[in-house]
Amino acid sequence: MVTPSQAQPLVAPATRLHGARSRRVFAGVGVYAVALLFAFLFTVPFIWAVSTSLKEGSQIYRFPPEFIPNPVRLDNYPAAWVVVPFTTYLVNTLIVVFLAMVGQILSATLVAYGFARFQFPGRNVLFTLLLSTLMIPGHVLLIPQFILFQRLGWINTFAPLIVPYYFGGGAFYIFLLRQFFLTLPRDLDEAAEIDGAGTFHILTRIIVPLSRPVLATIAIFSFIYHWDDFIHPIIYLQREDRFTLAVGLRFLQGFVIAGMSQEDKIPLLMAASILVTAPIIVLFLTMQRYFVQGIVLSGLKG
Repeated sequence: MVTPSQAQPLVAPATRLHGARSRRVFAGVGVYAVALLFAFLFTVPFIWAVSTSLKEGSQIYRFPPEFIPNPVRLDNYPAAWVVVPFTTYLVNTLIVVFLAMVGQILSATLVAYGFARFQFPGRNVLFTLLLSTLMIPGHVLLIPQFILFQRLGWINTFAPLIVPYYFGGGAFYIFLLRQFFLTLPRDLDEAAEIDGAGTFHILTRIIVPLSRPVLATIAIFSFIYHWDDFIHPIIYLQREDRFTLAVGLRFLQGFVIAGMSQEDKIPLLMAASILVTAPIIVLFLTMQRYFVQGIVLSGLKG
């Protein structure tokens, strides 16, 4: 017969286990609640922008604020797109983004492959010097770059926004690719060399196919950077037919529309901003898996 003193040790561990599980559940709920709160706070400005893009000008400054517009002005979107030549801006942006992104990926891949696979004197010193350029603010280089491109006759062309990215691709992208290449076993290279493969063949047929996650990550970073870039186009592009979308938004902000007040122009500006932002949101949502995988697999191997 089991006495109460013998049954007590069996009940206590079960009680402690139940209490530990309850604490973990409550802790998890608390973490998710805080995450949802911050997510909501960061999403509110975007929600307000979408709401404003569907309002009339007279509804913007109402108090209390109205998140659900009444009436809903869907015609703000086509009106914002045609009031200034946004189609031309879109074509210009796609040209710059595509060519610059391709240049960054190609040049960064070649440089990173050299640092990861080749042994040559001063390799570590050069790589350290490369990483040190990350500490140089980009705005410091604006004046000497402008003088250089002006003497080359590249002002009012897309060349300053494209050509430099074919020479290195950026220190951060090189670092990211090098770290990933170091995780790939050299046995693959040696096996390909035994089969008669050359350096370029190894890179294009073995290294690059295995590096799709990190290359997708770089493509996302590069696309977002060039799509949102404002400072360089506003400096080098002075003709309206060469504007990109980022410059076009600023042009729309100061553009005088006949018969329309500044208050009535705000919904059009918000609608144009949503249209410009939408491709980035779609890109991130569709490529999120590759983005996370590329960051995780890159590692921090030295």
